[in-house]
Formats: sequence, C-alpha cells, structure tokens
Amino acid sequence: MSNIAILGITGRAGSRIATELLQRGRRVTGIARNTAKAEAKPSLNLQQADAMQLDALVPLLRGHDAVISSTHFAGGIDAATAIAAAKKAGVPRLLVVGGAGSLEVAPGKALVDTPEFPAAYKTEALAGRAFLETLRAEKELDWTFISPSAFFEPGERTGGYRLGADQLLADANGKSWISMEDYAIAMADEIEKPAHSRRRFTVGY
Repeated sequence: MSNIAILGITGRAGSRIATELLQRGRRVTGIARNTAKAEAKPSLNLQQADAMQLDALVPLLRGHDAVISSTHFAGGIDAATAIAAAKKAGVPRLLVVGGAGSLEVAPGKALVDTPEFPAAYKTEALAGRAFLETLRAEKELDWTFISPSAFFEPGERTGGYRLGADQLLADANGKSWISMEDYAIAMADEIEKPAHSRRRFTVGY
C-alpha cells in the first residue's frame, strides 16, 4: 500500500504515524480541521476538512489504499461515519488508533470498568469501546482497531514492541505502556503486512 490517508494528522499519534509512513516511502494525505498545525513534509499532502462531515471527507479519501482514523472518539469522527466514508470513497481498509480502556484486565472485565480508571479519561474510553463495537458489527469493510497499552505518550522510537489480542499487556515490572513512536511502527507494519483483518489487537512492551 502506497497511498495512506490519516484523519487527525495534527494529533500526537497521527503526526507520528505520518512520520513513520513517510520514512518508509509512503505517500500520505493528512486531514485535519486546521492543517496549519501540521509540519509540511515531502510526500505529505495536507487537506483541511472536518472528518465528521461525510460529504467533505469522501472526495479526499478517493484513490487511497487505506485510511487511518486517529481522531478523539469523544467529539471526533464516529465509527458509522468512518465506515461510510471509506466505503463511499472506495478505500478498502480502515485502521483505527484505539484506546486501552476496552482491553480486558480480567476475563470479561475491561480496564475502563475498574475503580482505578481515571474519571478524566472515562468519556473518551467509553466512546472508544462503542466505536469498536460498531466496527465488530461491520462485515464488509476490512477494518483493524489497534489499542495501545495503558500509558501512551510521546517517547523513544526503540523499534521493539509485542502484540496482544484483547487483554491489556504489561512488562515484567507490571507497567503497561508503549511510546507513540513504537506504536506508529506497529501501525505501519500492520498496513504493510496485514495480519488482523476485522480484529482488534494491542501493542505494548
């Protein structure tokens, strides 16, 4: 895949995913409400649009091999709009920067449902879980939802990570984390070598 569209190019995750894809020689279309916040780079085509406006989004997505949604779940594009936009634009694959809240910490118990989950992030986490549930009901579009570990912040690009399914990952010290730079590697790897069609997976150390 050589032409990738990213919704939310100015965000912390979206910008790092764009950097990783550009370094691999991909052409990237970055879409955001305000592209002035994005750094101009070779092979990066910036397009200003509201991702929640389906009619404005579809023409920008045409001709791409995949679209990555890296907007916030609460107040950002919803799953139904993302799916409809990809389908109407003829984009065969939708990848989503997910959240950790819907990952299981025990059988049948999600991180967002634990007493320790920070209240400030609960609305976003619940919206992310709803987004994933909508995707799981989608049987036509090829989608992948990639959840980071609990602590997901800018950091070092180490080149190392490990994958999981629906359970929260933690390192040998019990810390659940992944840098946005290494998460971007996992996203780019999944685009280049698809292994999780119509599935959620998680990435961490």
